[in-house]
Amino acid sequence: MKRILFIPVLLAFALFTQVKAQDSSVFPKGEIGNNTDNYTGTIWLNELNEPDKNFNFSIAAATYAPASKLDWHVHPGGQILLITEGTGYYQEKGKPAQIVHKGDVIKCLPRVEHWHAAAPESAFAYVAVSPARKGKTKWLQRVSEEEYSSINPPEMDTTNEEQKILDLSKRKWQWMADQNVDTLANLFLDKSVFVHMGGSWGKDRELDIIKSGGIHYKKADIHEASVKVMGNTAILLNRITLLAVVGGNEVTNPFMVTEVYVQENGSWKLGSLSFTKLMTREE
Repeated sequence: MKRILFIPVLLAFALFTQVKAQDSSVFPKGEIGNNTDNYTGTIWLNELNEPDKNFNFSIAAATYAPASKLDWHVHPGGQILLITEGTGYYQEKGKPAQIVHKGDVIKCLPRVEHWHAAAPESAFAYVAVSPARKGKTKWLQRVSEEEYSSINPPEMDTTNEEQKILDLSKRKWQWMADQNVDTLANLFLDKSVFVHMGGSWGKDRELDIIKSGGIHYKKADIHEASVKVMGNTAILLNRITLLAVVGGNEVTNPFMVTEVYVQENGSWKLGSLSFTKLMTREE
């Protein structure tokens, strides 16, 4: 009888945090705000434009750590928010709260009481444009935990997302076999990590290896596959037999492959691909 043994994969990269949004913002984060009387959590501020005699408006980039929130406040001249990263909340007095995402534009009218914040498990960033000669921001009371926690993001259809990832993983093996580096470049996150028996490296080297044929993933026979979705991160385990050409030699090996996917702007991206060779022995 044969028993399959495998070495557990240790992945420091296994769980991406949503704080990744802070590292990929269009503008640098700037400095942590020094007036904690106006917010809770951690918020970075980068003043992009100070008003002057020619341009009478202020432009600032703000980046929030998950669950950070500004107090209720009022802009005498109004404000426009251009959401650049992550997921956040926005609420005006007397109106239901909104869940906002990268690419959304929020127009807050003058003298309207409101607050905004990062979602509990997501970093959040925006560019704020405010008229300068209408007066300074008026700060009001703290956003209560009841107000913040009353916002219920729509539940993710986990079963549907799991199937999407399983299907995506299968297509990925075919793209690798076809050496379709353009499609793979879109699938791989910029900071993705690839762990092989011969070492580990990043996205650019993996794409170069696939393109050059240094490793040609000719065929992956999938025997078992399972996926676990946790927020915007998913871990997929594949037990496969891989036929590959490595250094000009054709080899066939059984592997347990660990794939880490991260949901970015509504699409699943590959953050890590790790191969662990399975070993069998006769008893």
